[in-house]
Amino acid sequence: MFDKIPAQALSDTVAQQIQLQIEKGSFVKTGKLPTEAVLAQEFGVSRTVIREAISRLKNEGMVEPRQGSGVFIVERAGIRPLRIDYAQAVEPGAVVQILALRRAIEAEVASEAAMRRTDEQMDVIEAKLAQIDVAVAQGEDGVTEDVEFHRAIASATGNPYFLTTLAFLNQYLEAGTLVTRRNEALREDFSRQVREEHARIVAAIRARDPMAARNAAQTHLYNAARRLAEAGIC
Repeated sequence: MFDKIPAQALSDTVAQQIQLQIEKGSFVKTGKLPTEAVLAQEFGVSRTVIREAISRLKNEGMVEPRQGSGVFIVERAGIRPLRIDYAQAVEPGAVVQILALRRAIEAEVASEAAMRRTDEQMDVIEAKLAQIDVAVAQGEDGVTEDVEFHRAIASATGNPYFLTTLAFLNQYLEAGTLVTRRNEALREDFSRQVREEHARIVAAIRARDPMAARNAAQTHLYNAARRLAEAGIC
C-alpha cells in the first residue's frame, strides 16, 4: 500500500502518505490505522518515525489515538482540516505569502482590539511589547516574544475565533517571524523601524482608535515584506 521512502524527512513523508490513504478511504472498514509495528514494516522505517508521523496527523485533527485500542480516523463529515506544510512555510517566498496572510488577519485583530480591549488587557499588551525589547537587549531573536505580543492583541478582541486561528497558525507565524526578525536584526535601522511600528500599533489600541490600529498593523507587515526584499531574502 505504501512506498518505501528515503531517510530524509521521514516523519513528514510518512504522515503525507498516511494522509493520502485516509483521504482515499483506505481505512473505512476498520476506522483505524494499522498498528505501529505494521506501519513501520510497510514503510521500512523505525517505530519512532511512525510515532512522529502519527503525532503530526493527530495535531492536524486527522487521527485520534485511543489508549489500548489503536489510532482511529477522526470523523470529519467531509470537512477537511486546514493544513500548511511547515517545510514550505519557512521558504523565503512562502514567508512573504504568510506575511500577507498575517496582514489580512492581524489588521482586523488590531482594529477589534482597539474597540474592545480592557485596561487590564492593555497592560498585558504593553508588557508583551516590553518583553520583546528585553529579549533583543539580551541578544536573543525575540521570536517567541513577538508572537506572544500579537497573541495578546488577539486576546484583547474578545473573539475566541481569532485566538483559535492564531493558535493554529502559531507554528507557522513563528517560522515566518524567525526569518523576518533575523533579517531585521542584521541592520540597526531595521530594528528601530520594527520597534516604532509595534509602538504605533500599541498607541492606537491604547487610544481606542480602530482605524489607526488597522493601518498600523497593515503598515508593519507591509514593511516586514519590504525589509526582506531590501535584504535580498525574498
